[in-house]
Amino acid sequence: MKKTLLFLMLAIVFIDPAKAAEPLTLAEALTTAGKNHPQIEEAAATLSATEAKLGQARANYWPQINLAADWNKGDTFLTALGGIKETEVSTTSVVVRQNLYDFGRTAGATAAARGAKAAAAEGVSVSRQDVAFRVKTTWYLVLAAEKQVEASRKTVAAREGLARQAGEFFLHGIRSKVEVARTEAALFAGKSLLIRAENNRDLARLELANAMGLDSLADRPLAEPETNAPPAPEDLAGLREEALRNRSELKRLSSLKDAASGSLRSARSGYLPTLSGTASYGDAAQSMLPEGQIWALGVNLTLPVFSGFATHEQVREADAAMHGVEAQHRNLRMQVAKEVESAWLGITEAQARLAASSKEAEAARESQRLAMERYREGLGTMIEAIDAQAQALNAETAQIQAGYDQKIAEARLDRALGRQ
Repeated sequence: MKKTLLFLMLAIVFIDPAKAAEPLTLAEALTTAGKNHPQIEEAAATLSATEAKLGQARANYWPQINLAADWNKGDTFLTALGGIKETEVSTTSVVVRQNLYDFGRTAGATAAARGAKAAAAEGVSVSRQDVAFRVKTTWYLVLAAEKQVEASRKTVAAREGLARQAGEFFLHGIRSKVEVARTEAALFAGKSLLIRAENNRDLARLELANAMGLDSLADRPLAEPETNAPPAPEDLAGLREEALRNRSELKRLSSLKDAASGSLRSARSGYLPTLSGTASYGDAAQSMLPEGQIWALGVNLTLPVFSGFATHEQVREADAAMHGVEAQHRNLRMQVAKEVESAWLGITEAQARLAASSKEAEAARESQRLAMERYREGLGTMIEAIDAQAQALNAETAQIQAGYDQKIAEARLDRALGRQ
């Protein structure tokens, strides 16, 4: 029994950290962001509010039912008696009011609320796409920063070897003390670059955690994505059409235009009458008369004559709002086309830069190897070796940046196209 308990305790101690250290995949990061990010929660709350407003707008289609109770006591002149009489009257009734026809007021308000709800639903999609794009971007920035840390560590290791070799040469009287000092200075410069790279990595991890709606990523490493062949550039005209068809921002503005149209229709109905019916039933009691049942039926017609130009200004406001949404829609279409082409060009440029930087990095690594061999054999100079190391680091940095710039450009194109 004691052995079993000991085994369970060891399992808890050693298994939980292993789970915590499982690599974080991009799919998991996107799922976490979709559940936790406040931007998405805010958009969902806005959608819920617009749904409630739609219910409020539809309420006028339903009858309004109220309970009414009244009591009063005093001296009243009664015509039947020809004199003043102290009276006490109490009534209790149920009053029902039904809007019969209001010439588009309720229909316009409902259409406006329905458009606002549809716009809010598209707003949720926009927020999800924005958060997903931010997660993807920061994800690749973290991976690039980690690769940069690895490259800086290799440079530090190479410069440590160079410093040791310079020290041996000095002990054997082959090279001067100045050369030892220069190699040590180059070593500490490399360590400074490593510290900066590690800090950039930590900042990128913090940004990724924030994009996921978390405080931190703890110590979880990131899973390296699968290496796929670079996608062939797609037809730019077809991409523009896809973006104009799919972008949630454009759909949102179309819904806002419908909402503005409904508000304009509702405002214009302010010039027209409203027709409603009422019914009431209840009990009444008076001190000088027997108690009895009371009821009433009625039809009300209200025709606005003058409202201080309020209706006119409401129509102007709604009309201006609709034209403003139309202008936003046209402007956004141009912006979407620009974003698509910019992302498409970014992918093309990154692919070309990656091919060139890969060749450059390969040549720079070979140059570093040869320079280090020449220096170890006493044929090369310290400056030649340090320059080769710096060139190799710069070339590898450019290759890393180009590779992840391509991934980010692909994510930017997906966002520009409105792809989920």
